[in-house]
Amino acid sequence: MYAFIGIMWLLILAGGGILVLAVSKISISGYGNEIDFLIASMIKAVIAILFVVAWVVVLSKLKNRIFHKQIAS
Repeated sequence: MYAFIGIMWLLILAGGGILVLAVSKISISGYGNEIDFLIASMIKAVIAILFVVAWVVVLSKLKNRIFHKQIAS
């Protein structure tokens, strides 16, 4: 059980690292400094929320598979 919790934490941290690497490179230009920053921030927020929701779904399905295998055996 503790190994499962440790693996889940590692997967959460890995997902956070992937999210930071993917989202941090997004930039917008051509609308003015303040508007560029606002548009880029909104795009980053939407992408981050979608990634987090997808990651929670993946981890939840992984958890369910692991527990179903333990119950079956």
